Amino acid sequence: MTLFSKVLVANRGEIAVRVFRTLRELGISTVAVYSEADRSALHVRRADEAYLIGPGPANQSYLVWERVIEAAQRSGAQAIHPGYGFLAENARFAEAVEAAGITWIGPPPSAIDAMGSKTAARDLMKKAGVPIVPGTTDPVESADEVARLGDEIGWPIAIKAAAGGGGKGIKLVRGRDEVEAAYASAKREGLAYFGDDTIYVEKFIEDPRHVEVQVLADSHGNVIHLGERDCSIQRRHQKLIEESPSPAVTPELREYIGTVAINAARAVGYRSAGTIEGLLSRDGDYYFLEMNTRIQVEHTVTEMVTGLDLIREQVLIAAGHPMSVRQEDVRFQGHAFECRINAENPSNGFLPSPGLITHYKEPTGIGVRVDSGVEAGSEIAPLYDPMIAKLIVLDTNRETARRRMLRALDEFEVGGVKSLLGFHRALLRHPAFIEGGTCHGIVESELLALQAEELTVDEYPAVASAGGSGGATGLRERTASVELNGRRFEVKVMEPVADFVALGHRRRERELSGGSHGAATEAVTSPMQGTMLAVKVAEGEHVRAGQVLCIIEAMKMENEVAAHRDGVVHNITSGPGQPVKTGQVICLVVAGEE
Repeated sequence: MTLFSKVLVANRGEIAVRVFRTLRELGISTVAVYSEADRSALHVRRADEAYLIGPGPANQSYLVWERVIEAAQRSGAQAIHPGYGFLAENARFAEAVEAAGITWIGPPPSAIDAMGSKTAARDLMKKAGVPIVPGTTDPVESADEVARLGDEIGWPIAIKAAAGGGGKGIKLVRGRDEVEAAYASAKREGLAYFGDDTIYVEKFIEDPRHVEVQVLADSHGNVIHLGERDCSIQRRHQKLIEESPSPAVTPELREYIGTVAINAARAVGYRSAGTIEGLLSRDGDYYFLEMNTRIQVEHTVTEMVTGLDLIREQVLIAAGHPMSVRQEDVRFQGHAFECRINAENPSNGFLPSPGLITHYKEPTGIGVRVDSGVEAGSEIAPLYDPMIAKLIVLDTNRETARRRMLRALDEFEVGGVKSLLGFHRALLRHPAFIEGGTCHGIVESELLALQAEELTVDEYPAVASAGGSGGATGLRERTASVELNGRRFEVKVMEPVADFVALGHRRRERELSGGSHGAATEAVTSPMQGTMLAVKVAEGEHVRAGQVLCIIEAMKMENEVAAHRDGVVHNITSGPGQPVKTGQVICLVVAGEE
């Protein structure tokens, strides 16, 4: 079987490490790319070769496809795998890769284009007989038009960025009074995340299940589905827990939605791995939502219940081979869960928690898998997605898999940053989750946040020294990186053992100290490092407690900062587009003024 000799992965973190594993099993050499912020990242050291492609911000490195292609050419890579996120669903990048004589491990650019615009995709699916959520298939041009559509199709509605994905650019609107703010926010997110502020409107389906179907298609006319994943456990449209099979899908419904997914893939001439996302209403109606033309974060649960390596299938298909399995060969065994272990603080509104990971220990045992791109000493940078790891388990049925996940969560140790470990421990014990419900309203509840805090373990033993007492005595061997002409090499270094646990705590204390002193009762400070997207108030304006003062973007999420009391706004220190630091005073809210 002829395959590639060398493949570059145009991504970072856990997905890069995960793709490298399959490539290594196939006997293919691996090439990483990295930004200046990722010089010491795990994915860089797990590759056979690694190339620097720019500064830390993604728009100066991971999103600059010319540099990615140049790195592939320098390394002699014959193919590029994009992972998920960044350039994975960028048709122009896929075209540029192919124009450079490099194989694109993904779908045809035409399929990416067809499904990249949600309005065009809805129109195409409607013509192909695939059921879609009631709403528009054309872009919406004004807030007034949105309001008219709400009256026409019925409230509530969802305003969505046409080029959106990953929960970005989606706004729930329950009435006319919310339209203007939601319309502006959806357009702003669409432009900021996807370079396109086109939006459309859909009827909002109350408390649906988010059920998606994994498809595979090769260049020999074969298209199959690999069953469904239930991704209903979400917060702010971001998936937190995924499972396969769905507790709400019968064998008959599975056959139906699998056929829908295959028809959708055929309608766009699909090739490679892809996902048809859909909504399953309380009444059992299934609607096409969108197609993700890439590997999904949650592809792991499908791998667990089918025994297939989806990355391997992608590589085989890209090399021109038929996929290794036929529809009649697909078997589903057991039940799988995936918990996303993000660096977020559930007791503080799920705000990102960037910082140094001072302690890290993964769970093991039968039926347990961890996909991660970090280790002790790694840093969760505010520049990128806050994922630490994905914890996946498989067992014979849903209840035994749930119990296995709880055991694995209890074994998982992460120190130095806040994480969702405690949140997952609390949610998997909740009666609504045990019963297989959507947990709508429970995920965001204060009660669950309190339970998560109680189940969070913050203290872990410090790093052991290499010999004797005294903390930082002895020597250890470590691998250090050296750059020569933009290419990364590794050297072995012998050094005294440093107490980097204490170092990490001191570092975070310094970061939190900036701008947070003085006028403590009046000051409104930034809860995270990020970029100011919008300031919603003016100097001298009277505000009420809970009123939104500004919106800060951090780790690909919009975060609202609200007034902590009634008062008058003074000393606004930041404006749209400006960076803000954790603890930085944004403004003062002075009480008692008329």
